[in-house]
Amino acid sequence: MKRVVITGAGTVNALGLNVPDTLEAMREGRCGIGPLSFQDVERLAIQIGAQVHDFDETKLFNRQQLSLYDRFTQFTLIAAREALAQAGLEFSGELAARSGVVLGNSGGGMTTLDENYRSVYEDGKNRVHPFVVPKLMNNAAASHVSMEFNLKGPSFTVSTACASSNHAMSQAFQMVHGGSTPVMITGGSESMLCFGGVKAWEGLRVMSKDACRPFSANRNGMVQGEGAGVFVFEEYEHARKRGADILAEVVGFAMTSDASDIVMPSKNGAARAIAGALHDAKLNPEDVGYINAHGTGTAANDKTECAAVADVFGAHADRLMISSTKSMHGHCIGGTGAIELLACIMALRDGVVAPTIGYEEPDPECALDVVPNVARDAKVDVALSNAFAFGGLNAVLALRRV
Repeated sequence: MKRVVITGAGTVNALGLNVPDTLEAMREGRCGIGPLSFQDVERLAIQIGAQVHDFDETKLFNRQQLSLYDRFTQFTLIAAREALAQAGLEFSGELAARSGVVLGNSGGGMTTLDENYRSVYEDGKNRVHPFVVPKLMNNAAASHVSMEFNLKGPSFTVSTACASSNHAMSQAFQMVHGGSTPVMITGGSESMLCFGGVKAWEGLRVMSKDACRPFSANRNGMVQGEGAGVFVFEEYEHARKRGADILAEVVGFAMTSDASDIVMPSKNGAARAIAGALHDAKLNPEDVGYINAHGTGTAANDKTECAAVADVFGAHADRLMISSTKSMHGHCIGGTGAIELLACIMALRDGVVAPTIGYEEPDPECALDVVPNVARDAKVDVALSNAFAFGGLNAVLALRRV
């Protein structure tokens, strides 16, 4: 089996339009959540979110491209360009033929869908743009990344709600680990911050009207965000031979299903995914120093996740650092695990653990070290990234410092 390393990273999210700005915001504990700005926002009960501002797509893409690129695809392409520029890779010949892209996404082109429903049902138009379908389909971002970078190997999209990115990255890891491909571009993206997207989420009654406060006793719900995170997963010897800068090593993963409830999380399902990732990576519980939590800020998720961590790690749970960066960049649904992986890389590579901001009151059901409000300098050798999705679909990645 091959070793798998990360040689490039890129992002667009509410904290920054690139990786350096995002990591600086995480170190500072800066909040990207604020008032939403789009058509008909005043009709919504929820009017806050981690929206990407200062993103001028007309300066990044030409008119023809914009007719094909929904906002989630735009985010993905910008993040992929950053990741591949850092990795220093170009694809031709056999490398192009064997390399591919697997991305996570949940809602597809929600902005495109929203705009065209409005056009047909509200404005009474009888025609839509001929590219509406290729623009809104969930695999659009993966397809456009493959075309822009000449990736002719396995390319597809994984859609498993809030675990989409972690499932996608797990698949990319498995393909490189098993030797079927030397390089995979992977991660995920989402952009559901439009009237229809937020209105649909309002119906679940899990959204906060004021702030995201994971693990705090006075938490009152999640806050939605948007953005993308994209990485280059590369076979270690391939990366070493070309002198690539290695950000971290991916050493294991696990996926489980709760098989119990469509929206309520299961401690057992989460615990099995965490334990499975440790087993796959051949790690002991005490090897882990940091967990980037799913940490949505809902009452059910946070206490269930803390209970699962306590079950798996036993006495070591009290020595773990566990934080939720959703408190800063919001819950980016299908793209959230990819953006959160940046916090794991920062902990491993820079020795800085991102905080859980907005933490105000201790909760006895979340009695772990949640790195409240202020980032922490610490040497971390192993980090886990948790993702626990609606539908009871769980995916956990394990990374090691190189």
